[in-house]
Amino acid sequence: MGEVRKLQKKLRQIGSLEIQISLSPEERFKISRKAELRSRLAELQLQLSGPQQTLGIVADEKQEKMKRHVEDAPETLPSQTPLAPKILKAEKKTAPAKMSDHCREVPAERSGSDAEQRQEEAEFACLKSSWEKSKFRLRLLEGHNDIVTCVVAVDNLVVSGSRDTTVKVWHVPTAAEEHKNLGGHTGGVTCLSAPPPEYCKSLARALSLSDKERFILSGSADCNVKIWALCVGQCVKSLYTFNAVTALCFVPEGDGYIVTGSDAGKVQAWSWHTFQNCQSINAHQEAVTSIQAQGPLVFCGSADGGVSVWENRPRGDRVFLSYGRAWLKILHWRTGTTSRLTNHSSITGVTDCVHQTGGLLIGSCYDLANGESSLNLFSLPQCRYLASLTWPDSPRILCFAAWTTGSGDHRWVTGGRDLLVWEQLPSAGKQRGDVTAKRDSRLESCVMESEGDSEDDEDTDDFEDDDDNEGEERRCDGVEDGGSGSWLRCVLQ
Repeated sequence: MGEVRKLQKKLRQIGSLEIQISLSPEERFKISRKAELRSRLAELQLQLSGPQQTLGIVADEKQEKMKRHVEDAPETLPSQTPLAPKILKAEKKTAPAKMSDHCREVPAERSGSDAEQRQEEAEFACLKSSWEKSKFRLRLLEGHNDIVTCVVAVDNLVVSGSRDTTVKVWHVPTAAEEHKNLGGHTGGVTCLSAPPPEYCKSLARALSLSDKERFILSGSADCNVKIWALCVGQCVKSLYTFNAVTALCFVPEGDGYIVTGSDAGKVQAWSWHTFQNCQSINAHQEAVTSIQAQGPLVFCGSADGGVSVWENRPRGDRVFLSYGRAWLKILHWRTGTTSRLTNHSSITGVTDCVHQTGGLLIGSCYDLANGESSLNLFSLPQCRYLASLTWPDSPRILCFAAWTTGSGDHRWVTGGRDLLVWEQLPSAGKQRGDVTAKRDSRLESCVMESEGDSEDDEDTDDFEDDDDNEGEERRCDGVEDGGSGSWLRCVLQ
């Protein structure tokens, strides 16, 4: 198992390197070994396959020995019924009235009457059935010549940013070719944000533009934040931040302001009215990788594994975070506790982005060992697994945007190596969809669990070229990862 875990760690690091804005020659060489490492991992997994192999996320060596011991003595098992789901300790202590928001099974006296539970189960079964029958048509948007790093939806437009330094605008109803190409950045585009219409109107009036003008913000490794007018296709303002911009968002409070994060961990606020720098804080030791706002509350995630929360009038109790692992992290920020939701059945699975739309939580899922990609759907607020969506030769999904059409159907955009528009088709229609909806039985039994309720097998991601260094492997296996993962995307609830 030691060599398997070592290969898995190397593949995780390669997966992180592949989506960086710039790479050194040494890092490019590491990426070139991906096919070789995948082949070796597949051979080892084939050798280890058999009655002793267990499904689900690979645990540490002690846990594996325990599983093998149990499987070698089946007569000691009283039954084959699954273990009862765990109850979050923090939620049990701080908010017993809301336990049903975080648990799949709770005693009747704690979650309401039997009739309410039956109604809830019936509604969930109906929702699950509808997603199992869902059909989507995929349309490829061709124009970028490098990885698409960010996407946002504005009315009937899709705006995408890429490592190729461009921001492109696509008209979704036609989607045959790009609507506008916004060139001006000299470094890879890392992030996009769309201010609400009322704030766009105030800026349009100040610039003597039409009240219908919509604006988009783009951040780049060239240290600039640019404000683009989509109708006229021009940059109307550029803010120089003195640091590579790695994340940004628009905060619609008061006159509005722009919050940016840098590769050095600095968080800055800029006035939407004057475009002057209002505040600058060294919030993190490493790069800011995600900024999200909900009302006056701003969450900043960093490559150092930390999340900082700003302002003091919060809305919502949980933050869903993706951070390049097989789980979705859930931060219960009021109590300072975390839990995790399984998003992949193998430790070689990674989650690059997470999105919330209505009562639906969507997490991207990519297997570093075989290159398979999918989207996992969960119902909110209970975070119950609904279905997985995939298609042949699906690429890794790094960014996601969603909205609904006038008829209530879903329309999504995903970015990565390919930029794709997803259009939901009527489930009762005869038109064949491009996407397969299926259920992963290994995720059906998974529930949210407190970080303190189970051992964390997230090892450090140091790339070790010496495959025979068993002493180093033993050292790594005994270390809990306190902050090697970075928060890539987050959404608030």
